Amino acid sequence: MLRQFLVGGVICIANITIHALVMTTVVRIAQAASKRKRSRSSLFLIAVMIPTVSVLMMTHAIEVMVWSLAYSIVDAAPPGANLVYFAFVNYATLGYGDIVPVERWRLLGPITAMNGALLFGWSTAVIFEVLRRALDRIETSR
Repeated sequence: MLRQFLVGGVICIANITIHALVMTTVVRIAQAASKRKRSRSSLFLIAVMIPTVSVLMMTHAIEVMVWSLAYSIVDAAPPGANLVYFAFVNYATLGYGDIVPVERWRLLGPITAMNGALLFGWSTAVIFEVLRRALDRIETSR
């Protein structure tokens, strides 16, 4: 069980690091964009939110790939299992159960789900903050 927590912990920290780097960049870009003059508030909001959410979705996809790679390295899934699909199901907490991890790596699924839930929450907080700043900018420019 300790081995599962160690591997899961390392992957969680790797994904948290990826997320932190992207979050920092997203927030800085949103801050810089909000300082520029905009004439059309709706277009400004669209120009800020679409890239923000798109980048965060791509970041989550990369983090799923990291989990998939980890599953591959430790042989966490049965032979022939689609590891990217398996990682996505766990990360997104869908829990279909059509692929079950091998017994010795059974805890990686819940650890993956915990990591995904926390990172989705973090992304939601950043999306809200970017939206708040963009709306503040629109209000102050009127």
